[in-house]
Amino acid sequence: MLVNLVEILKIAQEKQFAVGAFNTPNLECVNAVVTSAEKLDVPVILAHAQLHEEVSPLARIGPVMLDAARQSKVPVCVHLDHCETLAYLQTALELGFTGVMYDGSLLPYEENLANTTKAVEMAHAVGCGVEAELGALASREGGGATGGGPVYTDPDQAVEFCRETGIDAFAPSFGTAHGIYKAKPVLDLERVRVIAEKTGLPLVMHGGSGVSPEDYRTGIRYGLRKINYYSYMSRAGVTAVRELLEREDVTFFHDLALEAEQAMAADAERAMRVFAGL
Repeated sequence: MLVNLVEILKIAQEKQFAVGAFNTPNLECVNAVVTSAEKLDVPVILAHAQLHEEVSPLARIGPVMLDAARQSKVPVCVHLDHCETLAYLQTALELGFTGVMYDGSLLPYEENLANTTKAVEMAHAVGCGVEAELGALASREGGGATGGGPVYTDPDQAVEFCRETGIDAFAPSFGTAHGIYKAKPVLDLERVRVIAEKTGLPLVMHGGSGVSPEDYRTGIRYGLRKINYYSYMSRAGVTAVRELLEREDVTFFHDLALEAEQAMAADAERAMRVFAGL
């Protein structure tokens, strides 16, 4: 069933767990994530990042995501991830997305504040929840470098930002990074606890792939209610295809796609089990 961001985060808050948000730039990813969520009977978020526009246009993959959500046996939010322009956000709203994340984290604070406030006005007018970010991860969405280390979110500035914008979920920077980790991340989870306590909002972990189960559990206990996860799931699909090609002389592409889908479903299931405390 299709639900909005506020509704799905309310479920997470009531059950004291985190909902997995998985980027789904193709049908195999959509199928893998929904299949695993239904198997475990947990809510889930299907996400589309603006940087995937060239991989899979929003106008094409968005309706696929929405249809999968409507047909699902579990609550599913269809979410726009790392949207950097209000025009792109408007396109998602017109398609019927039920969650949006406006990312102005690299902008000057006042500009981020103003744009996020506008994003909230646009989204709330059609019953859509809004997430926003303050601070900066060590790498951008997609694994690209930011040109420096992480800029940790200041808890007091976070309080002001959340109050002034009226957002429904907040993504702080506390040591995670997008993409594949080259070393074990060192997370400032105490910062998560303080920000959750001060803002009173459900918090979001970006760069969630590759974090240890122990750190996930601590972060969830401290207030993380949404964990973004994609890179390691996607890599699992690539690994499965590579191994299949080493074993067999494959003729049809759909056999590769199915192999990748099954491997991604297994990886997503492992992540969901940790996020939901199963």
